[in-house]
Amino acid sequence: MESNKKNASHKMIKPAKGKTLISTPFLEDVFKKSVIYLTEHNENGTIGFILNKKLDVTLSEVLDDFPEFDAKLYLGGPVQQEVLNVIHRKGEIIEDSFEIQNGIYWGGNYEQIKSLINTGVINNDDMIFFLGYSGWSKGQLEGEIKSKSWIVSDIDEEILFEDRDKSLWSDLLKKMGGEYKIMATYPDDPIVN
Repeated sequence: MESNKKNASHKMIKPAKGKTLISTPFLEDVFKKSVIYLTEHNENGTIGFILNKKLDVTLSEVLDDFPEFDAKLYLGGPVQQEVLNVIHRKGEIIEDSFEIQNGIYWGGNYEQIKSLINTGVINNDDMIFFLGYSGWSKGQLEGEIKSKSWIVSDIDEEILFEDRDKSLWSDLLKKMGGEYKIMATYPDDPIVN
């Protein structure tokens, strides 16, 4: 009975900035087994960044004028993959940052960020960089949630800034328990099950 109450609470969570989307096992392409942190959700649509698709390149390999910096770099989503975005904890010192929730920020002045990196004020545990983003037009995400493509959930702030791997998807589902725990074990290819 406890498990059913826990599952019901996850079903009632609505998408909002600061929440996460966890894909169900049946999504394909870039969203397969993905966890997306939402940075914007309003009447115009939704924007978020995939947290568990780490890229095998560094920032300085992607950007010619970026300082050597061992920051985490992820594929944020299929939209505008040539654009760099950042989520960080330094909004109080980075101009033009947009607060998502409780001291977690999105964006900011990139020249200032580079300067703060060069002077050692910012370290790699304060920032996550993304190439591209995930976006939905007005009402699109709600339709995908109704068709059971996504599970909306909360996420611990510390998980955001940890160095994650692909196990984040299954770890979060297992933590939710019940039917979600079963989903977490779903194989990449159901034929080999």
